[in-house]
Amino acid sequence: MTDRNLTMLVDFYEITMANGFFENGRGDQIAYFDMFFRKVPDNAGYAVMAGVEQVVEYLKELSFTARDIEYLRSKNMFSEDFLHYLENFEFSCDVWAIPEGTPIFPNEPLVTVRGPAIQAQFVETMILLTVNHQSLIATKANRIVTAAQGRPVMEFGSRRAQGYDGAVYGARAAYIGGCAGTACTISDRDFGVAALGTMAHSWIQLFPSELEAFRAYAKVYPDSCTLLIDTYSVLRSGVPNAITVFKELEAQGHKGVGVRIDSGDIAYLSKKARKMLDEAGLDYIKIVASNSLDEYLIRDLIMQGAKVDSFGVGERLVTSRSEPVFGGVYKLAAVEEEGKIIPKIKISENVVKITNPSFKEVWRLFDNETGMAVADVLTLRDEVIDGSRPYTIFDPEQTYKRTTLTNFTAKRLQVQLFDKGKCVYKSPAIEEIKAYCKSQLETIWDEVKRFENPHEYYVDLSHQLWELKNRLLAEHFNN
Repeated sequence: MTDRNLTMLVDFYEITMANGFFENGRGDQIAYFDMFFRKVPDNAGYAVMAGVEQVVEYLKELSFTARDIEYLRSKNMFSEDFLHYLENFEFSCDVWAIPEGTPIFPNEPLVTVRGPAIQAQFVETMILLTVNHQSLIATKANRIVTAAQGRPVMEFGSRRAQGYDGAVYGARAAYIGGCAGTACTISDRDFGVAALGTMAHSWIQLFPSELEAFRAYAKVYPDSCTLLIDTYSVLRSGVPNAITVFKELEAQGHKGVGVRIDSGDIAYLSKKARKMLDEAGLDYIKIVASNSLDEYLIRDLIMQGAKVDSFGVGERLVTSRSEPVFGGVYKLAAVEEEGKIIPKIKISENVVKITNPSFKEVWRLFDNETGMAVADVLTLRDEVIDGSRPYTIFDPEQTYKRTTLTNFTAKRLQVQLFDKGKCVYKSPAIEEIKAYCKSQLETIWDEVKRFENPHEYYVDLSHQLWELKNRLLAEHFNN
């Protein structure tokens, strides 16, 4: 999946603007862009950052092929000088991002790009596409994993994903979010996401009887045998036939692994199946449940006492069916003139669309006594939050609400990916990202992570940034 040239996967206006910048002598003006989002999907309290590795791969391979140039020439819209510029294109931007697996919140820069306006604007679409998609699925996966309360969750959604890349990168993101593995084999090959799976109903139907189908499978996989027991009847034939085969495996010196229920009343069927298996001395056999599950159904199954040891979750995970859009945006925050940063702000009658200006840093403040995250703070890039001195958080909308922190640690969230176009970042292994995600989410209070009416996590502006924003607003409305 990494040998394609995706340079031209852009909105067409990226190219028309690039040509316009070039023709107006603004192509080399240094610009700063932020990628951020305004609302967490599903009205949740947090999201999970993902997709950075693919952003890095895209930017490393950014170049225009002869086919690209000929296509653009055929549009009869672009000057030959501009096309020549693209033929000799070399990426030269600085890029920072919040690492994959980090809990993220609205309005904080997830990715910051600084560089020539042509380049910094041109990469908008792919940064948004990549981070939006994988962050969406990683977030949904983590909610489902949370609902499972320690029971493994397997991502089973390839056949229902929105296209090839939706399946492949969705599986990767789901693993970062906490899933135990995926049905998507290519994601195991390319990313090391464990591929899992056993059989479909067609396996059972191809044999003269269910019992013969189970025996045939057990013969091939005697030490990893999980049987699908709902092709005909879970309780009348599925479980009894599975017990027969597992007992035969025991007699041969092997142990079966589990049974899977893919339809029906899973709470009721799993409890009955558990009782039958235990009475047969097969208490080690695990029960897997699948069939259009999500975090709410899994939570309800557990509340109803379902005897399910792990879950397979498909379409509602890999498509984030309940809210399938992660609304990240990419906005200009500043430009440079004669080496000086000139902040820029987007103003809207819709208050939530007013942007935070200038070149910024994202900090996370941790309480030293509990180790828990207290708030995130956006500052101007040259500001430093020093945990050795008290720091006051205030609500910009209600400035009388103030909290002064004394015993805390401040951590910069963004790391540098590119320095003047050169990649300076090595993506961690997928297992490391997954473990990091788990550890970082443990620093977020449960009140923020609950499904209904989560506590709103503070994303504050430093006093300097707040004053700058208000000054720019005042200048606009007074002119």
